Amino acid sequence: MELLDKLNWRYAAKAMNGEKVAQEKIDNIIEAISLAPTSSGLQPFEVLVITNQEVKEKIRPVSWNQSVVTDCSHLLVFAAWDTYTEDRINKMFDLTNEVRGFKNQGWEDYRQMLLGAYPQREASVNFDHAARQAYIAFSQAIAAAAFEGVDATPIEGFDPAAVDEILNLKEKGLRSCVMLPLGYRDLENDWLVNLKKVRKSKEDLVTVID
Repeated sequence: MELLDKLNWRYAAKAMNGEKVAQEKIDNIIEAISLAPTSSGLQPFEVLVITNQEVKEKIRPVSWNQSVVTDCSHLLVFAAWDTYTEDRINKMFDLTNEVRGFKNQGWEDYRQMLLGAYPQREASVNFDHAARQAYIAFSQAIAAAAFEGVDATPIEGFDPAAVDEILNLKEKGLRSCVMLPLGYRDLENDWLVNLKKVRKSKEDLVTVID
């Protein structure tokens, strides 16, 4: 029940107080991101951890001027691969073989299946797929932050192209898809802090098929 207690505690903070989050907590959140499941284990995204205030100040105007972008301790930007390439796929399969210390024919056959399918698809289709994998890790980061007692504010309200330009993501073959400021809630200035969490009833949310 401890995790559920933490998830009930968390909310999307609308104002943060600028207090720094301990590096150990940040490291734990990043580790949770790394441990998130992704399709075929490819982890087709990167996470930029931004503490540079000047960079955060550049991002805020293209993020609907949300104060948490500049008032957070760490700004996480999840950037998905712009497409799947043979090199990217092979790199992850080779890493798996290296870490596990052996090759498996079934695994190698699966590699060839992906190589014969993913790189041939439209880049937009591949980016959408990669972004969905980033969102899995993004969700896990939110839960991990709550477990660490750190506030997190999911942000989709920003201009991805502008953020990509600020962070030079195009040159890295990446596109920003979602952001997550980490920090601590500003109790005096956050209008949402004392409002009840509202969720659908279980009856409206869940359908049980026996």
